[in-house]
Amino acid sequence: MLGLAVANDAETFDRMAGPLADRGIRAEHVTVEESVTALGDPPFDASRFDAGFVFPGRLMEGGVVDAFLDVPWVNDREAVLRSRNKAGALATLAAAGVPVPETVYVSNPADAGEVREVFAALEPPVVVKPNSTTRGVGVTKVHDPDSLDGVTDYLELVHDYRATGDKSYLVQEFLAEAVDYRVMVLDGAVVGAVRRESPGWKHNVHGGATATGVDLPERLRALAVDAAAALDVDFLGVDVLATEERAVVSETNARPTIDDEAKYEDGFYDRLAALIRRTEGAAADE
Repeated sequence: MLGLAVANDAETFDRMAGPLADRGIRAEHVTVEESVTALGDPPFDASRFDAGFVFPGRLMEGGVVDAFLDVPWVNDREAVLRSRNKAGALATLAAAGVPVPETVYVSNPADAGEVREVFAALEPPVVVKPNSTTRGVGVTKVHDPDSLDGVTDYLELVHDYRATGDKSYLVQEFLAEAVDYRVMVLDGAVVGAVRRESPGWKHNVHGGATATGVDLPERLRALAVDAAAALDVDFLGVDVLATEERAVVSETNARPTIDDEAKYEDGFYDRLAALIRRTEGAAADE
């Protein structure tokens, strides 16, 4: 049986362990998060693993786990970083011809007057979001210049990541009538999608939004596949905002939560198992 080290949260691990075991892959949860770890005495037996899924979200802890295991990853560190850098991902997508919201990247400290000019040009309200956070943390809708100043001052104070020095943020157009989809792309194909809805304007599931499985139209499926190809990420959550006139990729997630199997298309776990085996096999051939 192929041994798979799973660094995702316990919820994802619990959902995938059984279906993968049915396909000859033994998944085990590995982490050094929120623990005390002797570097000369790993908390798991590295010889049990042939591949990893996916690189840990806390990159410093991920480096420790990766050193312990020395295995190839489905979505390695570089893939996670490409997706997590919102500005870098959107710039890559735009360069590849994948439509994205009109977005401006602000690297602090920046001239407040220039930021206000951007705000006016994007026709408020706008969305302001930290460049490096996940799960919708710090994302704000701003209606007027005074509120913009308050939000950007706040971001400068609290989003000063000691490890990366990243205080940058995005100012992005707000698509008021857009439907919000999370589309899962696995190995170049759409394997499931949900429509996310909430009483407010933010549709993040971790913030309480509901996610209902949907059958996407072909134009949105193609958009998500193009996004994954442009970023060169094998297993990617693609956030799509769609109106009657246009559709854009607003964000991506290379560490997506695996949802209930009912929200995926037939063959999801077969395709996932095949990707895991290919990841392990590619490393063995080197």
